[in-house]
Amino acid sequence: MKLRKGRAIGALVVFTALVVSGVSCAVNAVSSVGKKAGNDSSDIGENSLSVEVTTEPETAEPTTEPVPEDKRVHVIAAGDNLIHYSVYKNAERLAGEGENYNFKPLYENVKYLIEDADVAILNQETIISRSNEVRGANGGALLFNSPPEVADAVIDLGFDVFTMANNHLLDFGASALEESINFWNDKAQTYDLTVLGAYLNEQDANNIRVREVNGVKIAFLAYAEHINGFSIPADSPLRVVMTYEEDVIERQIKEAKEIADAVIVSAHWGVEDTHIVSEDRIELANKMVDWGADVILGCHTHTAETMEWIERDDGTKGFVYYSMGNFICCQTDNFNLVGEMPDFDIVVDGATGEVRLEDVGCIPNIIHYEAGDFTNLRVYPYSKYSPELAAIHGIPYAVPAGTYTTFSWDIINQIIDENIPKEFQKLDK
Repeated sequence: MKLRKGRAIGALVVFTALVVSGVSCAVNAVSSVGKKAGNDSSDIGENSLSVEVTTEPETAEPTTEPVPEDKRVHVIAAGDNLIHYSVYKNAERLAGEGENYNFKPLYENVKYLIEDADVAILNQETIISRSNEVRGANGGALLFNSPPEVADAVIDLGFDVFTMANNHLLDFGASALEESINFWNDKAQTYDLTVLGAYLNEQDANNIRVREVNGVKIAFLAYAEHINGFSIPADSPLRVVMTYEEDVIERQIKEAKEIADAVIVSAHWGVEDTHIVSEDRIELANKMVDWGADVILGCHTHTAETMEWIERDDGTKGFVYYSMGNFICCQTDNFNLVGEMPDFDIVVDGATGEVRLEDVGCIPNIIHYEAGDFTNLRVYPYSKYSPELAAIHGIPYAVPAGTYTTFSWDIINQIIDENIPKEFQKLDK
């Protein structure tokens, strides 16, 4: 007869108790005999009962430490935010009641790209000085001073790193530059921005800006080739590091590499309105990568220029965009209206700690306006522009007229293909 589960357990308990009790009695009996004989257990002899308990040794499970995950930062950048007269006149037309300017609609078509990045970098080409008149090269003088609403728009757009090293810093003198630096420093405190390229003094210039994102520390540096023939007064503490100061650049890049995982350098250099990369820039780019720069973001030429990997002696590589061209403007030559938005990932290897760049390329951006008065100004990524928009571009009618005023979808693609290597074109983002 089979026992039910409960009864089987009960029977097993009783049997176990009897066995244990029997062993216990036997042990006690032997112990008693030994004590009566006045002997210890070694005198008991072969009649003694010994119980040996053996314990199986525990086998430790092999443990493997998990490999730390890679750290990754997605970066996007843009070229010259060049606020011409017709740029801020568009913003003036878009302003609502109680507003002076509304620049936000000008950038709305690229906002999704900027917001998606972990770090977004912009070259702010013009100063912002409230105590001086707003200017945008109107009247033929190449002097720029932008309204503060520009900053509100590009901060809202999602940019969080702003470089200021450019040739227009002293368009309204040293006092206006100091005011602009303080303006952007205040914005940096309020919105957690990183601002660099023009500094209040030497100590400020040597305070290398580092931004930590997703556990990755990125250092930012910025240099200018010239300041349109102007110079900072001898009695002013203001500081802009120039590209010919190679000893300073070398020191700063090497210091930046010591305190950060990656180093991004903004270089405002080159000859305007050409796609040709000069030998001196190639030479300096190679030096900067050799010193430790991971990415070089070139600007100033107002044209899209080529880009390339630069290999160091140890086999690691940096990348240079020789010129990003314009982000927004109202220029009137077709080659000024196609820019580059660098797009890449900085990766810190979880196992080795080595830094590398992945998915490196750029998104072409097209600056669109209509009619002779630059109405409906907008910046578009290539993927959102179209042959239909190109056909109604206002460049053929713009006043004053440029030299290369034909515009079409074919011309846009020609500019892209001649200046952005196929392997780096990101046309679908």
